[in-house]
Amino acid sequence: MPAPVPITFWHWAGFILIILVFLAPDLGVFHRSSRVVKSKEALLWSALWFSIAILFARGLDVWRGPDESLEFVTGYFVEFSLSMDNVVAIALIFTSFGVAARHQHRVLFWGILGALVMRGMMIGLGAALIQTFRWTLYLLGAFLIFTGVKWGVSKQVAVQPENNPVLRLARRMFPVSSDYDGDKFLTWMDGRRAWTPLALALLMVETADVIFAVDSIPAVFAVTQKPFIIFTSNIFAILGLRSLYFVVAGAIQYFRFLKAGLAGVLIFVGGKMLASRWVTVPTGLSLAVVAAMIALSMALSIGHSTLAVRKEKRE
Repeated sequence: MPAPVPITFWHWAGFILIILVFLAPDLGVFHRSSRVVKSKEALLWSALWFSIAILFARGLDVWRGPDESLEFVTGYFVEFSLSMDNVVAIALIFTSFGVAARHQHRVLFWGILGALVMRGMMIGLGAALIQTFRWTLYLLGAFLIFTGVKWGVSKQVAVQPENNPVLRLARRMFPVSSDYDGDKFLTWMDGRRAWTPLALALLMVETADVIFAVDSIPAVFAVTQKPFIIFTSNIFAILGLRSLYFVVAGAIQYFRFLKAGLAGVLIFVGGKMLASRWVTVPTGLSLAVVAAMIALSMALSIGHSTLAVRKEKRE
């Protein structure tokens, strides 16, 4: 087998450029004017991003080898699964701010661009810390186990913008309009530029993404410590899930046991990190365990919902 092609700056730049090229028609052509995203369209976009991710994995198989291809697929699935809870948070943010359905796609689109920057910085910092201080890996593992236990026992609470320190700081630094101005993030108020509530919703979405990235990115470090694989799998997962948001958001409330499954994933990958010095868990086995946990939690959720519906009909 030929030697793997080394990852250079140009691979990073090329990947980001290709993502931006794919995103440009989404907002500039298909969503030039604000409109509600239908479920069928959302599924088509999700299928497109999934197909591109699989093609990318195939490219890694050819140029970097099957091991990194499998690491990418596993990281992609882990990130996609853990980001499901982010969908709930985004839905709560939109409800709290009263964001019209036709404007939600615009917020998510610009949120993706922010995620490109913030997640790239977080992954770079994490990789540098692990490379310099190996014990950081064990610290992240302990953090994931703690977070998994917390996820397992916590309940989803309503978003309270008035208590968010980021929004309080934004309101002190910039004038904010009390009314929406279509799909604009900036408007005019008393002769000066001001943020609209839509801009605050975007700020909340970006804040939520950072919070969830603190949980999900360390989980992918349990699969691989290669920054390029972690970054690309993260971005593809975010793109696919945010396209699927318009289908999933309305139905995710029925997946009662999904959060327990996600908590199990965090505990598993955290344990894998802590045991990495003594036990090597194959990437394929990690993927199988994570997939089994998510599948089981969703199956239990569907079964519970079905029984609840039948019980309601009998009554």
